[in-house]
Amino acid sequence: MSIFGWCSQRAGGLAMMATVALSYWVISSELEAQRHGYKYQSNDSLSAPNYDPQNGAIWVNIFSYYCLLIHFLVFCFPLRSCYAVFTIGRQLRKSARARTLKDIKFGHRRRSSSTSLSSSETLTSSRDLGSSSSSEVEDVDTDCYIDADIAPDRVIHAIVIPNYKEENDTLRETLEVLASHPQARNTYDVSWRALHFSRRMTHPLINRCQQMLVYLAMEQREHNAETKASRFVNEFSKKFRSINYTLHPSDIPGELAGKGSNMAWAARKLSERYSLGQRKDVIVTGIDADSHLSTNYFGLVTTMHMTYTETATTTLYSAPIIFDRNAHNVPAIVRVADVLWSAAGMSGLYKGSTVAPPTSVYSVPLELVDRVGGWDCDAEAIGEDLHMYLKCFFALNGNLTVRTVMSPVSQTNVTGGGHGKGIPGLIADVQARYKQALRHMWGALDTGYALRKVVEVWRERKHTSRAFRPLHTALNDASDGYVPESQVSTADPEAAPESGIFSDVTTDTLKGVNYERMIVLFHRLFEAHFLPVQMTILVVASTLYAWVTDGAPDVHGVNWMFSICNILRTVGFMEVALYLFLYESFHKVCLEIREKEMSDAGLTKGMHFSRREAKTNFIDYIMVPLVAPIFGSIPCAQAQIYHFWTVDLVYTVSKKVTRRRAKSVNLDSLV
Repeated sequence: MSIFGWCSQRAGGLAMMATVALSYWVISSELEAQRHGYKYQSNDSLSAPNYDPQNGAIWVNIFSYYCLLIHFLVFCFPLRSCYAVFTIGRQLRKSARARTLKDIKFGHRRRSSSTSLSSSETLTSSRDLGSSSSSEVEDVDTDCYIDADIAPDRVIHAIVIPNYKEENDTLRETLEVLASHPQARNTYDVSWRALHFSRRMTHPLINRCQQMLVYLAMEQREHNAETKASRFVNEFSKKFRSINYTLHPSDIPGELAGKGSNMAWAARKLSERYSLGQRKDVIVTGIDADSHLSTNYFGLVTTMHMTYTETATTTLYSAPIIFDRNAHNVPAIVRVADVLWSAAGMSGLYKGSTVAPPTSVYSVPLELVDRVGGWDCDAEAIGEDLHMYLKCFFALNGNLTVRTVMSPVSQTNVTGGGHGKGIPGLIADVQARYKQALRHMWGALDTGYALRKVVEVWRERKHTSRAFRPLHTALNDASDGYVPESQVSTADPEAAPESGIFSDVTTDTLKGVNYERMIVLFHRLFEAHFLPVQMTILVVASTLYAWVTDGAPDVHGVNWMFSICNILRTVGFMEVALYLFLYESFHKVCLEIREKEMSDAGLTKGMHFSRREAKTNFIDYIMVPLVAPIFGSIPCAQAQIYHFWTVDLVYTVSKKVTRRRAKSVNLDSLV
């Protein structure tokens, strides 16, 4: 690995060390200045030591201005999150009203359908799918498309549910919710997706809802994984048009256990099922094992895909997430951590946003998957959603189109099973959430990946087109499915397309580099991977600087900046409080939508619904100052320090709340 490559992977840790060194230098210099005073003496003086306040002034100014910049970024983030949650909540309320009127008028009749094909060794062919409604955060009014009767026969949804060490109950519940969609039985081709079993596994992972790819090859202790997957397939075979599974081998060099590897293997299998003509209308959707999708999610994606044909194959669709199932059964500090995590996810989904990395659930056209060479499986891809977004972003020179699916995705708060167990239970829940926070912060490796990709984009900035092959035909390539244009241009032009060696090559025009979006992207990456630690260091350092210089003359002229920092810090906390206030309305409308859908599907019995109450809301407000360091700064610093020794993280999954556990326990005993 080159020096640049090594440094890029440790960019967060190096930045942390640099900030600490700068802070130490400035504060120690000021201490020395206070000891000797700020009196000028001639250079030939041999009496008392002298001190020139201009010595080191540049470092003091760098420290001060950088401190001001960090505080300004901290001020901007909650402000943007407030705007995002307000606009998304308003759109959802409009959609809910429109759907209610539709239900009253047509008696809950929905004629939309959407086909979902997934990867499996026995994957069936695609079938027509329709769409019901659409919402596009940038320039589509939700009301114009809600439950519109259209017949997008050509669109196929490949639903992938990667999982690793997830509990059977979690997967069964997700399948039941997906099966409750009105169009599931006739149009959802569901294939169980990747259970990535490795020698390190201690609990078998069963496939999820629609696609389950069980990986059992090299794991003898988990030899029942395939049997369990087959049982789920048999259980839900009559509820979907097709449901199957794929097994991710454990002996593929360079592929680590985790969600990204499972997604990658499923995509390769899925890719084999579609011809070149179909691929542009095949949309791959990846969801977490505990994600409950609303009934209109695929209809919204389908409508946007058909409405914006010019950007259909260069668009990534993402949806807002909501923790609305067991929030009332986890400690306030865990609940607030997830509320703020959803704020981070929604902060890029506001109207007019051009950079919007997805969180947990997203959809990508198969042709775009081909273009980027599928999902990565190495240590840097542990945050598979953000990593895939970056691959698509840089493959298109920053011209990736992002559209928000106005369909909230229900998630569960992680738990250590501590509900009702007092202080030990509180500690268990906090530990479980900290492990998840560490895994999130381990994604700082994506910043290094982005740094290397931007250099690559700069080197290839003069390229105007790019050729690529379908994902499954490029498996032997070192990096992706790109084909040198020189090879394509020298191929025999008279050869029949269907018989030529380049018959499966797609050549597409590549737009120029969008530097503005790249600047915005790196701002968001800095915000996610650097800001928590940088803010903590500078808050402590600026406080120490003010204490050291208290009562001394402002010889550097920087005190005004620290005064502004104090104001920004105070306003930032007020903005977080405002976000929590706005979140109440967002949470309420999302819960009402899901509760109605579960009621219509007959799944409310035993289903968890977390409602916000004034008492718990007040406790949440108090917890905010503790959440930032415990689940932000500390795990971020730990991850960045660990990166100096290793970039590998053993993937672990925390326990989640489920609707029914007895049924799954009985099934396991039978297995």
